[in-house]
Amino acid sequence: MKHGIVLNAGSPRELAELAGAAEIAGWDGAFTFDAIAIGADELYDPWTLLAAMAMRTSSVTLGAIVFAPTRRRPWKLAREALTVDHLSNGRLVVPVGLGALDDCGFGAVGEATSARDRAAILDETLAILDGLWTGEPFEHHGAHYDVGSMTFRPRPVQRPRIPIWVVAAWPHERSVERALRWDGMVLQTEDPVEVAAIVAHARARREALGRPGPFEIVVQGSTPPDQAVAAAAARPFGEAGATWWIDADWSETSLDRLAARVAAGPPRVS
Repeated sequence: MKHGIVLNAGSPRELAELAGAAEIAGWDGAFTFDAIAIGADELYDPWTLLAAMAMRTSSVTLGAIVFAPTRRRPWKLAREALTVDHLSNGRLVVPVGLGALDDCGFGAVGEATSARDRAAILDETLAILDGLWTGEPFEHHGAHYDVGSMTFRPRPVQRPRIPIWVVAAWPHERSVERALRWDGMVLQTEDPVEVAAIVAHARARREALGRPGPFEIVVQGSTPPDQAVAAAAARPFGEAGATWWIDADWSETSLDRLAARVAAGPPRVS
C-alpha cells in the first residue's frame, strides 16, 4: 500500500516546500484539494499549486483530493492536467468527484447542483479528457458539451493517458460502475471490512468488463506523527486490499502541525 498526504495549511510557497519535505520523508504522494470558496478558508488554485509542487519534487505522485470537474470546462481541465503531467514528468493523477456543495463555486455562481446533472456532466467530462489526451482528432456531442473536432498536442507523458481515480459511493451501483471504468476508486468509508468487500467486487467486475489490469483502491484517514499509532490505524486497510492510504486532516489549520506530520513520514505498516 502506498501512502499520500493532503497538504492543506500554508501559503503556496510553503505548500510547495511541504511537497518537497514529504518526498524526503518517504511519502509516495503529495496532494492538494480543489475548492473555490468555502466559508472563510484561505484557498489557492490547485493547478497552480501542483505546478509549483512538481518543480520542488522528483518522485512523489501529485494530485488533488479531489478535483470537481463538474464546474470546470473539460478542454481547459485537459490542458491544465496535460501541462502538470509534463512538468512532473508523468507523476500526476486526477482524482475526481461530483464536488461538495458547501463550495460556493457551485450554487452561488449558477453551476449545476443536482446529483443527477453533476453525474452526467462528470461522465461527459471524463470522456472528453480521455479523447483529447489521445493526441488524435477528437469531437464530442453530448447533452452538456458539444466539442467540435480538435487535436491536443503534445500527448501526456503517461500512457495510455493520465490516470483518473473516481469517487465511488458504495454500494450505489451507478457510482461504483463509473469508477470501475477508469483507473481507481476513491472510497468514502472508514470500515476495513467494507473495503475488503469493495475490493472483491471491483476485481470481479473489472474482470467481467475486460479490464483486469491494475486498479487503485484509495482510502482516507488521519493519523498522528506517532508511527505505532499511525501504523495501527492504516494497517487494516492495507490488509483489506487498499492500494493507497491518503492521510488527510481536513480540520488542520496549523502549518507547524502539518509540517510535523509530514516530517514524521507515512504510516509504516510492513
